[in-house]
Amino acid sequence: MKCKIKEKFESRSKELMIKAEKKYKFWVFIRNFLLVLIGALVIWVIYNNLLSAYEQKKYKPLGEIVEVDGKEMHIHSKGEGDNTIVLMSGLGTSAPVLDFEPLIDEISKTNRVVVVEPFGYGWSDITNKERTVKNIVEEMRLGLKKADIPGPYILMPHSISGFYSMYFATTYPEEVKAIVGIDPTLPQALNYFGENSPTMPSYLSYLAPTGIARLALMISPENFLPIASDGTYSEENLKMTKAISAWKGYNKSVVNEANNIEDNVDMTVGMKFPPNIPVLIFTTEKGDIREDGKNNLSFYKTQLTNTPSSKIVLLEGQHYLHWTRYEEISKDVNEFINSFNENQ
Repeated sequence: MKCKIKEKFESRSKELMIKAEKKYKFWVFIRNFLLVLIGALVIWVIYNNLLSAYEQKKYKPLGEIVEVDGKEMHIHSKGEGDNTIVLMSGLGTSAPVLDFEPLIDEISKTNRVVVVEPFGYGWSDITNKERTVKNIVEEMRLGLKKADIPGPYILMPHSISGFYSMYFATTYPEEVKAIVGIDPTLPQALNYFGENSPTMPSYLSYLAPTGIARLALMISPENFLPIASDGTYSEENLKMTKAISAWKGYNKSVVNEANNIEDNVDMTVGMKFPPNIPVLIFTTEKGDIREDGKNNLSFYKTQLTNTPSSKIVLLEGQHYLHWTRYEEISKDVNEFINSFNENQ
């Protein structure tokens, strides 16, 4: 009897020891896996920072660096003429000067063209200052003054910078000669279409320093580059665009700008372009008409001023019309400028 009890006890003890050993091996595996993962992350962060430092020395700013609010702001200017056209980039366009390059080259043949890279973009610094429409416009105005580029300006906003052009033109009408929108997002659009303000996850700004943008770029580079025919953008341009996208992608200034959209709409929704300022808007032909009969064209008609030169031009393409339609845009802009100069 005692032997049987002893055998059962030893058998049970052996089972428990085997289970304990398996459990121990499992947690050792988890620990080792986490250590490897943490080690790989540390190596990646170091690699990303070293590569970014190398790229920043290799790819110098194409324009002038001025100081605004204690930060460095990059301003690129090209061409000469009686008109100064200020190109304004959309949300998340990491390298505005490079993104606009084909359009800059065309329009600068007869005009002075300027790109002010807002904080968080291109060769400009990242800032902790709230990305309100007021702050962004005031920084732009100060940057232009520091670069000795006087107005009045023809503001040419793409996408979300339509908000900023609306605030700029309404608050400082004496500094604005005309508005040329490239499929601009204007503050009244959300109410018109019954849509909510988009947002961006705040945690992205904390992940940005780890090199998440560079990793995303390695996986899907096409998501960071212009969609255009071969030769439209030079190889050097595309290399710099990739590099800057890796430095600036998902940074805290861009995330803050995205999450300020609702407040910026509230600040500008009651504004309209001054009635004496000519307005030209480029938009896509493929804007489908909704069940309520509304589309981009019907909305933009509500935004035109009563000046004889104001009009809408439909172009085939996508939201970034300047990637592929820069020649048509340049031609229409010059005709637009001539028309309102004749009417003055």
